[in-house]
Amino acid sequence: MSLQDRIIKHFSESIQTKQDAMNSLSELIAFASQKMVESLVNDKKILACGNGGSAGDAQHFSSEMLNRFERERPALPAIALTTDTMTITSIANDYHFDEIFAKQIRALGQQGDILLVYTSSGNSNNIISAVKAAHDKEISIIALTGKDGGTLSSILKEPDLEIRVPSESTARIQEVHLLITHCLCDLIDHQLFGG
Repeated sequence: MSLQDRIIKHFSESIQTKQDAMNSLSELIAFASQKMVESLVNDKKILACGNGGSAGDAQHFSSEMLNRFERERPALPAIALTTDTMTITSIANDYHFDEIFAKQIRALGQQGDILLVYTSSGNSNNIISAVKAAHDKEISIIALTGKDGGTLSSILKEPDLEIRVPSESTARIQEVHLLITHCLCDLIDHQLFGG
């Protein structure tokens, strides 16, 4: 297979995964945006976390909320739990890597907040711990997942929401997670500020 053929294969698979996700997930994405808006309107915030590329997605979402997405508007409260290296490394060193998000949620989270979780596998122990800590504080979960949803899928409760990308490929899942992030940002802005 030539280099160009490999590129075409990546683009084609990405397009197909996005079309599959569009057909199966649009209602869930809209519902997730409504849950986020309800939380924001009630003076609550959105906490976001993930590992690796998913940490980047959490930071991307937070920056779009705190700064702006595609329009001028007031800043919206969102915190990426993935950005404070001193806190993350001290928790990992003093306690365990599994606690890097959970400990922050126990300190910063409040009932009525939303925890936005990015995970392609749903099996990361620190994500599972974060969800359990959020449940303890009556914080709803919006989980962007892929593959079979992993362990995370089995511990979600009412009124949590899972948006599972229909793919087994981590790269394709993360590409769709970014598109879903942009959809959420747009829908939040539209519902709060019109236009």
